[in-house]
Amino acid sequence: MATILVVTEIREGQFKSVNNEVFTAAHKIASELGGSVQALLMGPQANTHASGVGQYGVETALVLEDSKLEKYSADCYAAAVAETAKQISADYIFMAATFMGKDLMARVAQLLNTALAQDCINLRVEDGNVIFHRPMFAGKVLADVTISSKPALATIRPKAFKAEEHPVDASVQSISVELPEPLAVVEEIEASPTGKIDVTEADIIVSGGRGMGGPENWGLIEELADLLGAATGCSRPVSDDGWRPHDEHIGQTGKTVSPNLYIACGISGAIQHLAGMSSSKYIVAINKDPEAPIFKVADYGIVGDVFDVLPKMIEEVKKLKAND
Repeated sequence: MATILVVTEIREGQFKSVNNEVFTAAHKIASELGGSVQALLMGPQANTHASGVGQYGVETALVLEDSKLEKYSADCYAAAVAETAKQISADYIFMAATFMGKDLMARVAQLLNTALAQDCINLRVEDGNVIFHRPMFAGKVLADVTISSKPALATIRPKAFKAEEHPVDASVQSISVELPEPLAVVEEIEASPTGKIDVTEADIIVSGGRGMGGPENWGLIEELADLLGAATGCSRPVSDDGWRPHDEHIGQTGKTVSPNLYIACGISGAIQHLAGMSSSKYIVAINKDPEAPIFKVADYGIVGDVFDVLPKMIEEVKKLKAND
């Protein structure tokens, strides 16, 4: 019987929807191995989110409420996860491959002296072993990874698994662990504008690069995104130049996304950017350079000036929405 612990992400009191995707992945593996899924919810008022985890196949919700966990502190959170894993003798520990997940799980792996497979896009069981399928070397190769040490740790790329309900009656248990004094404390979190869609959770992303010419032209990106119910993203040069906020930066040193539709506007397609979005289900590229690398990964390519193409796309989308 394998015990899988899913570490949930709760930020500013909000239960991240990506947790349900990780629950789905964990339930899949537990079903194939013959095991159970437990979820760890941390922070003040974490108990308010515990009742819903059973909807996605989680059998036990472990609630750890401590004032030291009010805001993300890497050392306190890592200690909490490591100690909880020891208490329940976890065989596997999964978390979403968000900024927090990648940072936290690396620290947990060090504390438990075990291995970690980061940013997995699929999981499967072969001969009783979990195979972690993940991109490596900035997405140049896809590797099947096995971990011989226990517990085996993995972060799962957002949108790699579709959240699926597998309702069970989950028990809720309050737990306690001894936490260290935090070495680093989060003093303040600047929230994104109300209603803004996080690129890691978006089904559609409209993203822009330097080909947009400047921040004054971003209205085209935002208008198309609003019409499609999409998030807006950007390449690293755009965020580095201050045209767009860094939380929209997609790429190897930014956020990794896997939406159903990714529209790249004026993005050449440097390998660092492709590493963050090449797993999108459908990619539409707009660039006036027919030799731009972005076309090598695009499902649909439009060779043209974004300032000619985007207004026409916006016009056509408006017509379609009007007919609906």
